[in-house]
Amino acid sequence: MLKLEAVEAFASIAETGSITGAARRLALSKSVISERLADLEHLLGTKLVHRTTRRLSLTQDGRAFYERAKRILRDVDSAVAELSERRGVLAGPLRMSAPVSFGSLHLGPALFGFLEKYPKIELTLELEDRFVDMLAEGYDAVVRHGPVDDKRIIVKRLAVSRRLLVASPDYLKRCGKPASLQDLQRHRGILYTNRAAADWRFRTGRGFATAQPATALRVNNGLLMRDAAVAGLGIALLPTFLLEASLKKRTLGVIDIGCEAEGATVYFAYPEHLRTSGKIRALAAWLEESFRDP
Repeated sequence: MLKLEAVEAFASIAETGSITGAARRLALSKSVISERLADLEHLLGTKLVHRTTRRLSLTQDGRAFYERAKRILRDVDSAVAELSERRGVLAGPLRMSAPVSFGSLHLGPALFGFLEKYPKIELTLELEDRFVDMLAEGYDAVVRHGPVDDKRIIVKRLAVSRRLLVASPDYLKRCGKPASLQDLQRHRGILYTNRAAADWRFRTGRGFATAQPATALRVNNGLLMRDAAVAGLGIALLPTFLLEASLKKRTLGVIDIGCEAEGATVYFAYPEHLRTSGKIRALAAWLEESFRDP
């Protein structure tokens, strides 16, 4: 008989790429995950996973079964959630991804109240700065500081954040304070790797103009960008939600070049098939209320 926990273990292996990752996600030992995979392969009469000393990959049968496994697990979760919702209770697992900086500083505190109101929801929040593939990796929702371009995804705007050019007093003393886009080109920039090369866009009287400073550092985390600017490595273009403490302490100063940087939008997104999910609707409403006046 096909056991749901074995299907769940296999799906987690496929999505995390390792026995260790699956064990971490499901809070089980590696030996239990391996045993469940072996039982599933024995029942199905085929190998689902190629194992080598360096890597793990799905076999052709594994790839085919993974698509089925995702639907099986999704249907079970939906059925459990639907029964709970019919009783007026929001319950069950909810897996979510968000950027590290925004998640730590702002999303986490907003979610604490949500979980207090809905204590039967089992939220897994994974903070990482890469743009996850929501459908392929099995996320129920994502918060993203930047555009979500996928027609299979429902996207809601949570907030628009201003972005400011900032640098440390020490850097500005050594290198001077730019007063124009042309000046900015001659400085060193601390750049965000998850955005396009032309990320530094500024509104001018004729639309948008782009600055491309020399690279002092490229990194995929806003908090580290801020800290690098405080250390005097160069100029950073950062959202205001990262800057409040640094500006108050004057470890960073705002640079005015006579034109405003293009802002960045924080989005909440979830798959089309979860449109009717009570948990998702409740979470979306909660976050929209929490961030409607950023």
